[in-house]
Amino acid sequence: MKFDHFQFLMGNMFQAGTDAKIPSKYEEIVPQHLHPLVLAYIGDAFFSLYIRTRLLFFEQNKVRVLHSYDAQMVSAVMQALAYKALEAELTQEENNIVKRGRNAKSKVPKSATVGEYRYSTGFEALLGYLYLSGKRERLLEIAEKAFLAISREMTKTDKDSGEIK
Repeated sequence: MKFDHFQFLMGNMFQAGTDAKIPSKYEEIVPQHLHPLVLAYIGDAFFSLYIRTRLLFFEQNKVRVLHSYDAQMVSAVMQALAYKALEAELTQEENNIVKRGRNAKSKVPKSATVGEYRYSTGFEALLGYLYLSGKRERLLEIAEKAFLAISREMTKTDKDSGEIK
C-alpha cells in the first residue's frame, strides 16, 4: 500500500466521530463493482465463520480439534471440491461471479494446485457477492451444501488402507 493511500485511509476511514460518513451497513457498497479478490476476501471470512459455527454441532470443548477440521474444510483444495459439487446448481449470474474470481490474478500457495486455488477463489468470490448483496437465504443454502460436500469427501474411506482420510 502506498503511503498516501494509507494516509487517506487513516484520515477518512478510521476516524469515527468526525464528519466522515461511515456507512451503517452496506448501502454504499455495490458488489457488482467490487474487484473479485475483494469479494473473495469477504467470502473467505464468511465461509470460515460458517464452518467454525457449523462444527460446534459436533464438538464444543476441544479448540485444537475444531481448528484442525476448520483448517482442512476451508482449504483451497476442499473449496474447489465444493464448487465442483455445486457447479450444476448455480445460476448463470452466480457462475459469472465464480468465473470473475477464478480469473483474478493472485499468488497461489504451495498447498494447492493452480486450478484448485483459482476455483476456491471463485467460490469465495461468490460467497462474498451473495453476502454483500444481502442474498442470505441463497448464501446459507450454498454454504450448507458446500459443508456437506466437503464433509463427505473428508469421511470417505481410503479403499486401500481402510483409514479415514
